[in-house]
Amino acid sequence: MSETENSPQAPTDALPSEQSVAAAVRAQQQFVRGGATRPVEFRLRQLERLKTAITRYETHILEALQRDLHKPELEGYSTEVGYAYDSIGYVMKRLKRWAKPERVRTPLTHLGSRSYIYREPYGSALIIGPFNYPFMLVIDPLIGAIAAGNAAIVKPSEFTPHVSGVIAKMIGEYFDPEYIQVMEGGQEVTSALIHAPLDLIFFTGSIQVGKIVMAAAAEHLVPVVLELGGKSPCIVDREADLGLTARRLVWGKYLNTGQTCVAPDYVLVHESVKAELIAKMKAQITAFYGDDPQRSPDYGRIVNERHWDRLMGLLDPSKVAAGGTGDRGDLYLAPTIMENVSWEDPVMQEEIFGPILPVLEYRDLDAALRDIGERPKPLALYLFTSNAETERKVVESVSFGGGCVNDTVMHLVSPYLPFGGVGSSGMGAYHGRYSFETFSHRKSVLKKSTRVNLSFIYPPYNTGKLKLIRRFMK
Repeated sequence: MSETENSPQAPTDALPSEQSVAAAVRAQQQFVRGGATRPVEFRLRQLERLKTAITRYETHILEALQRDLHKPELEGYSTEVGYAYDSIGYVMKRLKRWAKPERVRTPLTHLGSRSYIYREPYGSALIIGPFNYPFMLVIDPLIGAIAAGNAAIVKPSEFTPHVSGVIAKMIGEYFDPEYIQVMEGGQEVTSALIHAPLDLIFFTGSIQVGKIVMAAAAEHLVPVVLELGGKSPCIVDREADLGLTARRLVWGKYLNTGQTCVAPDYVLVHESVKAELIAKMKAQITAFYGDDPQRSPDYGRIVNERHWDRLMGLLDPSKVAAGGTGDRGDLYLAPTIMENVSWEDPVMQEEIFGPILPVLEYRDLDAALRDIGERPKPLALYLFTSNAETERKVVESVSFGGGCVNDTVMHLVSPYLPFGGVGSSGMGAYHGRYSFETFSHRKSVLKKSTRVNLSFIYPPYNTGKLKLIRRFMK
C-alpha cells in the first residue's frame, strides 16, 4: 500500500454483494498477514494520516453534521471532530509502550522459563456506526483498529447520508481499500457484511440490531464488541444541589437532541425535592435554548421521520410538564419533561433516544434501587447527591456500564476509563488503551530454558515423582 500518494477508491453504483464483501475481507486479511501493519512505525504513520485527512475534511464533516442532524458547530466539533483529534493524539503518544511484548510472572512449576504476552492484530475488522454521532462513533473505533495493526471495513449509518458520504470520500482518498475502506448502504449491505468471514465485528447501535449482529457473527465464530444502550437512570437524592443538578442533567439529556446512548433516560427523584427539581429544569431549558427552542441555533433535530413518529408516540399529553410540541416537517421535538410517570407507562418500556425526560419519584432509596435492579442493566447511571453513604450504596448496589456522580455523560470522554456496557447494554469496552486492547489478540508465549530440564514430569511415572509433583502443586 502506498503511504505517500492518495489512492482514491473507485466509485461504484452497485451495492456490495456477499461475494464482493468476502473478497474485500480476504484481501484485507492477506494484507495483514503479509506483515505490513505489524511495525509500530507504520501504525503511527497511518494515525497521522487519518488526522491529516480529518483536518482536510473538517469543514465538510461539520457541514454534513449540520445537514443530517442540525448539529450546532460547537457540538459537532467538541463531540465528534475535536474528540477524534484528541483520541488520535492520546494513542500516538503511548502506542510504542502499549505494543511492546509484556513480560509477566512465571510460576515455580516452570522453573527456568519466562512468560510473555504479545499483542497482535485480529485481521480484518468491521466497524458499524450509528446515526447519533455518525462521525465519532466510527472514527474512534477505527483509531483503535489502526493502533492494534488491523485492516478495517467501515460501515457508516445510512440514516446520516451526508456524513456517510464525507467519510467514504475521505477514507477513499487517503487509504487503500485493502487496508481501510468504507462500504455505504442500508440493511442489505449491513447484512452482507455481518455474515462475512471477518476477524472482529465492532457494532454500535440498538439492542435489537445487536442481537442480529451477534447471531450472524456466530456463523463464523467471529468475536463481537457490542456498544448498545438501554434505559439509563439518573437518581436525584434529597441532599443534591438542585441548581447544579438541573444544569448538568438538562445539558446531558438534550445534548444532540437526546440522541445520545448515555443520555439520562429517566429521572428518579426523591419525592421531597421533585417539584423544585422540575421547576429548575424548566428554567434551565429556557436558559439554554430560549423561549422557543425551535428557533435556537443550539438545538438539533431528530434524525428522520420514523424516529420522530416513534418519539411522539411515547408522549402522554396529560403528563407533559414542559415541551411536548413538535414539527414533523422540521423534525423538531421540543425539550420535554414528563411528570407523574409510572414504570408501566409506554415511555418507560423502551430506550427513549430523544428529548423526552420522564420523571419518577421515590421515597425509599433501597426500593428505588430494587426497581432499577429488576430491569435490564443500563449502559449508564447517574447520581446527584452530597451524601457519601448514598453514593457508596448506589455505586455498589447497581450493575451498569459506567456513569457519573454529580454529573452526566462526561465519563464517556475520559481516555483513562473503559467505555462499554454490561448485559443487554453491551459487551466489550474501548477508549484510550482499552481501544488498543479490544482490537488486539493477546497471545501467550512461554520461553523455556534449554539448560533446565525437569525430567520428573516425563514418563515413566513412579511414586517418587508423584510425591515431588504434589509438593510443587499444593
